[in-house]
This record gives sequence, structure tokens and C-alpha cells, in this order.
Amino acid sequence: MNNKQDALDYHSSGRPGKIEVVPTKPYSSQRDLTLAYSPGVAEPCLEIEKNPEDVYKYTAKGNLVAVISNGTAVLGLGNIGASASKPVMEGKGLLFKIFADIDVFDIEIDQTNVDDFVKTVKAISPTFGGINLEDIKAPECFEIERRLKEELQIPVMHDDQHGTAIISGAALINALEIVGKKINKVNIVVNGAGASAISCTKLFVSLGAKIENIVMLDSTGVITKTRDNLDENKKLFATTRKLETLEEAMKDADVFIGLSKGNILNKEMLQSMASKPVVFAMANPVPEISYEDAIGARHDVIVATGRSAYPNQVNNVIGFPFIFRGALDVRATQINEAMKLAAVHAIAQLAKQPVPEMVNLAYNQKNMQFGPEYIIPKPLDPRLIYTVAPAVARAAIESGVAQHKQMNWTGYEEELKKRLGLDNKLIRAIVNRAKSNPQRVVFAEADTYKILKAVQEVKEEGIAKPILLGNKKKIQKLIEENKLNLDGVPIVDPREEQDTVNNFGEMFFDKRKRRGFTLYEAKKIMRERNYYGAMMVETGQADALISGLTRNYADTIRPALRVIGLQEEATRVAGMYIMITKRGPLFFADTTINVNPTADDLVEITLLTAKAVQQFNMKPRIALLSFSNFGSSTDANATKVRDAVEKLQSKFPGMLVDGEMQANFALNKQLLEDNYPFSELIHGDVNTFIFPNLDAGNIAYKLMQEMGAAEAIGPVLLGMNKPYHVLQLGSSVREIVNMITIAVVDAQSRKGR
Repeated sequence: MNNKQDALDYHSSGRPGKIEVVPTKPYSSQRDLTLAYSPGVAEPCLEIEKNPEDVYKYTAKGNLVAVISNGTAVLGLGNIGASASKPVMEGKGLLFKIFADIDVFDIEIDQTNVDDFVKTVKAISPTFGGINLEDIKAPECFEIERRLKEELQIPVMHDDQHGTAIISGAALINALEIVGKKINKVNIVVNGAGASAISCTKLFVSLGAKIENIVMLDSTGVITKTRDNLDENKKLFATTRKLETLEEAMKDADVFIGLSKGNILNKEMLQSMASKPVVFAMANPVPEISYEDAIGARHDVIVATGRSAYPNQVNNVIGFPFIFRGALDVRATQINEAMKLAAVHAIAQLAKQPVPEMVNLAYNQKNMQFGPEYIIPKPLDPRLIYTVAPAVARAAIESGVAQHKQMNWTGYEEELKKRLGLDNKLIRAIVNRAKSNPQRVVFAEADTYKILKAVQEVKEEGIAKPILLGNKKKIQKLIEENKLNLDGVPIVDPREEQDTVNNFGEMFFDKRKRRGFTLYEAKKIMRERNYYGAMMVETGQADALISGLTRNYADTIRPALRVIGLQEEATRVAGMYIMITKRGPLFFADTTINVNPTADDLVEITLLTAKAVQQFNMKPRIALLSFSNFGSSTDANATKVRDAVEKLQSKFPGMLVDGEMQANFALNKQLLEDNYPFSELIHGDVNTFIFPNLDAGNIAYKLMQEMGAAEAIGPVLLGMNKPYHVLQLGSSVREIVNMITIAVVDAQSRKGR
């Protein structure tokens, strides 16, 4: 769990907040500005005046959703008010963007009166293509949503109600299928009677559950027909059974739905349920019963929670981005029951399909498959956008609420796949994979603040098991001065480890005794932290090493080459950067090591890079770059690249590689096809770039990085026999954390092999 200051720093550092508005049209010239505003802007205004529907043609309305709240029921925080809810609404906007490429304005309304709230939302609604209501307390949220759906002609959804309902509905369908029970026969206990619980239960009824088989509880106990002062929603689920407590309701129940508070369901209650029970303990942050207690109480139970650390996480992000995506894309006038049910069934069916290796890798699983521990898709499953959105769009058309009634479904699926590159998904997948099996990473420069701050982050996130290497007193002083939480992180001071230094020295001498080292020199050099840390990795006392923040790149690599050495059959190392761009991740090599590689060197660099790209579950499509295109120059620099390509294509016919080519041809598939249609690279986007020399590679990645065109992760050192990674001099804490994550995944992969 992040500490308070980390959370505050995240939201306040740099540009405050989490979102910004970015122009989508050129604006660099006077002509651009006259088209963007006055006088050119008059033309689309007049067209919209003549035909109001043209607002979708000439403005961003069709991809713009309002996330609206009054802050009266913020998850885990309660009624904190409109302004205090803004960080949450910005965060919701961020999720819309990164998962479904939907733009968001967050709107915080300082109004708790239903009439005034509805009036305000109606007044601003012409701006938006859809409205996501958020964190509004019950029962007002029911009336607000009902009235806005009736009075507006754009999709409106209160995600707190319907998001959880849709995901839990999909999970329930699959869980009951696994245990062999029919939804119209099962006895369901719903603990909680707020907006989410009411909506979930209504959806379960739409899926076939019988109201007479449902028992609902609120804070005072079972909701029965004999109770007074029940609102209309509670009355709907009031039971005639003579039950008062949760303990009584749980006896012989088939399903428990928890949307209340933590630790209210005990093992004895669970044990009193019917055979093969289904338990959805969805209270956050503490579930009604812990996953461990639930599976400890019953071997035949299927458990879902709201927690990412356990199987079957009921996470609203599996639904709402894609539901709105589908609704917007067919210009639906509402999100109706048919569309919600379509989302339920699409999500449920997706869980039964073979899981892509990318998702298995992200969660460090070998082969996830439909069963008790996998009843709903994972939030990082890239198939959600092109599975759920089309299902919702199709249901909108079939139920008569779509204004676009004709769709090229194959083309639409391809469009959805292209909307989001694998950029952030790749990072999230790598982080999730690292967290699933953290490795021991030793830090040779642990006496610097940036390293210690990064170590705190990866420790708290569960990404790595850090080992600090250096002067123990200095490190401890830095930790105390900066109030860092590094309790339990081991500190190794080589000056206090004389026996280990001697042992490492003898081992090193055995490696280098015919390479200019005496035994005395070998023992002496082991006091140097990069050598000591490299030997820790070599002997299995650590799984990976990170260094280079304060040292010359060549001096940092030398100990690794001497101690760890190269992979079998490798004759050199190379440096690769992962460039995170809007078009997806791009892999650049060699950017840090080989100054002027020969054709044979380029062949080996390409092979090392291709292997690394495959480690991230991506198929490398490789361009060897030059100032020349396919023989247009006979210069030696172009010729060596051409020779390297010929060798690669001859020896590795299955590899997608071509060149020599200029960078714009590699990046522009249409340009390449128009001029060089013989190239195999015209059939897909190039994602891997091999540079002809260090000048080109180093300049290219640094230009992109400094111009804000890409975030650089690296350098990833290729060709080493064990994970040893060198930071860019002066790396930021974020860059260090990214590099640690890469090192952990590298160590996992090597152990897997």
C-alpha cells in the first residue's frame, strides 16, 4: 500500500491532477489557428445550426463522456463533498481513456437536491456524448438516473449501480455453470441494500433469479414484509420468510452476494450453506470474508472478491469503458437493459475462451482456463474492448436505441483493436507479471536518494525483493533523513563481509587468473560494489542487479562482463530501449554499447533484440535502419546494413526483418508499400528498429524522449548470462522503477527457461 505522501506527491507533482486537454488538429501556423477559431470555426457552427446531428461530425462530442458526481457517496470515504471527490472523478476519466480511448471531462456539482442536480446536468448535456454518474448516495441516485435517462437522448449510466451488477452478473452465470446449478433455482443472500446491491439484485432477476428465492439484508437485518419505512427498492426484495439475521439467512443458501462491510461473514456461516456454494465478498477494501478464510472453510466454494490479489476480481473496469464505447459508437440514445445484458453475456463468454499468452504472462500464470479460479476475465485482457463494445453496440441496434443502424462488424473490431496500442497495456502487463513473483534485486548504488526512493516504491508495490548494497551507516542515515519506509530491507556492506569478500575473490580469481588478475587483486576488487553485486547474482544470492545511476556506463558494465559473462553462443552485448509511444511500444537497439558494428555484429544485435521482444510476448517486426533504401546507396555504411539483412533472411527465414531502409519508410507502412511493395514489412507495423551505429541509436531515442514523443524504458542490457541492468546516468525515480520491473521479469523468464 502506498503511503500518504506518495499518494499526495503523485497527484501534485508536475502538472497538478491526472488529466489534460490535448489538441487533435494542427495549430502551428496562422492558417491553422484561423481554421481552428475565427473565422474558420464559423463554417461548422453554421452546418450544425442547419443540422444539429452534425455536432457529432464536427466536434468531439461523440467521444466525450462526462463523469459527474456530487461527492455524497465516495467509495470508502462517504459524503466528502463535490470538491473532495474531484481526484476520484479524474481517476475515472483516466480509466475511460486508457482502457477505451474515451475522452472525459469530470464535473463536480455542489448540489444534493435531486431537482437541482438533474437540472444542472440537463443544462450541460449538449456538450457530451454520454454521462457517467458516479458516487451519488442512495436513494437519490436512483431518481437522478431515472429522470436523466427519461429526459436526455444520450447514454446515461450510474456505474456504482450497474458496473458492479454487470461484472458480478457475468461471474454468477459462470460460477453457477461450474457448480451445475440453475439461476432460477438457487437461494441467494444479498448483504447490503445500497445502490450497488439493489442494481445487482435487479440484474440477477433479469438473468432468471426468482425474487422469492432472494433474501436481502441492510444494516438492521433481513428486509422483511413486516418492516416499516422501507423505500420502493427495498420493498421489491422484502421477504415473507421468518428470518432476522445473516446467520439465519445463510443456512442452506446457494449464493452469497456481499456489498456491505468487511468481516461480517464467518466460517461457520459459510459452512452452513448448501453444497458447492458461490460467495462474492465484494466489500472494499476489506471483504465480508477473506479469501483465505473462505477457501479454508469449504473446499467446494467458488469465491470472488473486489481484490486484485486473489482470483475472480469483480472490477468495474472490466465493464464500464467498453459499455460506453459500444454505446457511443452507434450513437445510442440510452444504455438500456438489453445493452447491459449483452455486456454480461459477452464478459461471461470471454472467460470461457483460451486466454492469450499476454494475459497469462501479465499475471504470471502458465495456462489460465475457465474454472473455479477463473470465472471472469482479467482487467488487463486486451480482448475486452473488441468483445464487449461490439456486443453492446449490436444490442443497441437490435433494441432500437441506436442512431447508427448499420455496422461493418469486422471493420469495427479492427478499429477497436487499433484504438489503443499496446503501450500502457504492456507496462501494466509487465508490472503485474513482476508482482506475481517478485525476485531479489541487489542495488549497487543504495547510498543515493533516488535509488532508495525507487526501492521503497517497488517494495510497497510488491514488484521486487530489494537488497541494498553499500555503506550501511550512510544508507541508514539517508533512510532516516528522508523518512523512507524500508523496514525489513536487508543492507549488505561489503566492508563487514570479509569472509564473503574472500570467497568471492577466490571465485573471481579462478575466472580471471589468466586474464591479468592476481589473487590479491581479485580479493581487493570484490570490495567494489558492482563486482560484489555481480558476484551475488552469479552465485544465486540475488536474482538481478541494478546499477549505473551515478557511474560511467562502460565502467558499470565491465564488472558484469568479467563476473557474469555472456550468454552461451553470444559474442557481444547490446543495449535496447523500450520506447512507449502513442502507436504502441517500439524497441530500439543498439542505443548504448556498439559504436560502429559490422554486418555480423548487426546480425547478432538483431537476434538478441528479437529474443528480448519475444520475452514481452510480442512478435518482432524488424527494420534495419540506414540513410539508404534498398540499395539506393553504395556507401559502406549502407552496404553493411544490407549485408546484415541478407544474412538474417538467409539464416532465419521465419524472421520478419528487412532493410536497409530509412526511418520514415519503416514507420509509414503505406509509404513503404507504395514504393517497395516487395517488402514483407508492408503487412504489419514495424515495432523493432536496429540502428547502424551508436550515433544514430543514441540520438534517436534521446530526441524522442526529450521532445515528449515517447517514454523511454531502459537501457535493457542484452546478451548477459544473468540479469544485470545498467541505468541511464541521472535516471528519474520513475525510470528506475521501470528498469527494476524489467529486471524482475527478466529474472522470471530465465528461471522459467
